[in-house]
Amino acid sequence: MHYHLIGICGTAMASLAGMLQARGHRVTGSDQNVYPPMSTQLENLGIEIINGYKAENANFVRDCTIVGNTISRGNAELEEVLNRKLVYRSQAEIVKEEFVRGRRSLVIAGTHGKTTTTSIATWVAECGGLNPSFLVGGIVQNFGASFRVADSDYFVIEGDEYDTAYFDKKPKFMHYLPETAIVGNIEFDHADIYHDLREIKFAFSRLMNLVPSNGRLIVGVDSPVVREVLDEMHGKLHATVETFGTCDDAKWQARYIDFSGSATRFTIFKDGHSFGEFETHLIGEFNVRNCLAVIIAADAWGISKEKINEAFQTFKSVKRRVEVRGVERGVTVIDDFAHHPTAVEETLKALKTKYDGKRLIAVFEPRSWSSRLAVFQEKYEKAFTYSDYVIIAGVYNTSKASELGKVLDVNELVTNIKLQGKPAMSFPDADSIVEHLAPELKEGDIVAIMSNGGFGGIHDKILQVLKET
Repeated sequence: MHYHLIGICGTAMASLAGMLQARGHRVTGSDQNVYPPMSTQLENLGIEIINGYKAENANFVRDCTIVGNTISRGNAELEEVLNRKLVYRSQAEIVKEEFVRGRRSLVIAGTHGKTTTTSIATWVAECGGLNPSFLVGGIVQNFGASFRVADSDYFVIEGDEYDTAYFDKKPKFMHYLPETAIVGNIEFDHADIYHDLREIKFAFSRLMNLVPSNGRLIVGVDSPVVREVLDEMHGKLHATVETFGTCDDAKWQARYIDFSGSATRFTIFKDGHSFGEFETHLIGEFNVRNCLAVIIAADAWGISKEKINEAFQTFKSVKRRVEVRGVERGVTVIDDFAHHPTAVEETLKALKTKYDGKRLIAVFEPRSWSSRLAVFQEKYEKAFTYSDYVIIAGVYNTSKASELGKVLDVNELVTNIKLQGKPAMSFPDADSIVEHLAPELKEGDIVAIMSNGGFGGIHDKILQVLKET
C-alpha cells in the first residue's frame, strides 16, 4: 500500500512512517518547519518529504492518508483530502491494526518520563531475549531509532495522553490494547485540550480500565493524583494492580538510593522483602522510579534480574533527555526535552546532584501549549530552584497561544526568580541568548537547555561560539 502522512515529522508520525516502510509499504509525507532528530531519521530512511501543506499534495495517488494530531481543519492539504473523499486514518489507528493487535503490548503512560521509561523497557526486553517491536517518542540510542518492527509477540509502546486526531479526540493510548500498562505519574498538562485535572484523571482512568484480567496495571503511587484515581476506581479494575514508588506503602519500593558513585545504585523491595540490587547510569530519583516500573513489567514477562541489570548498565539513554550535546572550553552543553514545571525542576535537581559544585545555567523556552500559558506561572518560579543562573526565552508563537488563554508573563517570571537571589533574565530568541550567554560562560559551567522544540539550533550555536573564541 501507499501511505501518505500529513505532519510526517512529528515524533510519532515519523516513527510510524519508518514502521510502515519496514513492512514493505510505500511511504511519503508532508510537513513544515522540520528539524532533527526526526527529519534526520526520515532522510536516512529515504522517505520523501514534501515541504509545506498544499492542496496539490493530494494529487499524489495513495491508498490511505494518515492525519497527524497536530493537523486541524483549515489545513490546505487536509481540506483537499476531505473534498476528494480520500480514505484517511489517524496515526494511532494504523499502529493498532498494523502492529499491536494480537501481540503482548506494554503501554507506558504518565505525564512525565514516558519516553525514557519506554526506551528502558525496550532495551530490557531486548537484553532479555524477547526481540520486541517498539514505538517510542524519541530516538533510543541503543537502537539509533525510535521504532522497530520485529518478528515477535512483544510490543513496547509509549502511550501518549494527547488526543488522537481532529476527528478522534480520545487519547492516543486508548488505541494500544495494553496487556500491561505503566502509569508512572499524573499531573495537569496539555492545557490546549484538557480543561482541568479532572479531565486528565478521567483519561488515565480509561487507560487503566483497558488492561485485561490476565494483564498487569503498574502504577506509581508516589504521585498523589495516581492515588486519587486508584481510590476512585476501587473495585472497578480487573487486572492485577502493582503499586510502586519510594513511599512506605507501595508493593514495590526503591530504597537505599545512592547517587554518590559513577552510577545510581538502589535496592528493590517487593512486599517488604528484598528483591534485588540494581544500578543505572541515569541520574535523578525520577529515573529510579522509571527503572522500578520497568523491573516490574520485565519480571512479569519472565526476564531475569541479571538480564535486567545488564540492560540497565548498557542503556545509552534517549536523544534529548539530559543529552550532552558537547563540551567546549570546559563548558558542558546539555539538551533536555523538559517543559512541564515538574520535569524542569526534576531535571535541574538531578543535574545539580550530578555536577555538584559547578554552576548550573538553565535556559528555558516556553514552547509547549501548557508552558506558553499562565496556567503554570507560579510553578515555574519554583521549577528553577536548583539552578544558579536562569535565562527564559520569549514565549513561542504568542499570538497562537493567546487564542487559548492568558499567556505566560515572562517578565514577571524573571522578576520572581531574581527574588531567589540568582541572576535571571529574558531574551526573545536563540540568537540573542547566545550573544549574551557565550561571553559569560567559564570553564566548569553546565548549560541545561530545555525545550520541546528545535529552539533555533541554540545548542550548536553556543558550542560553535565557544569553539571559535
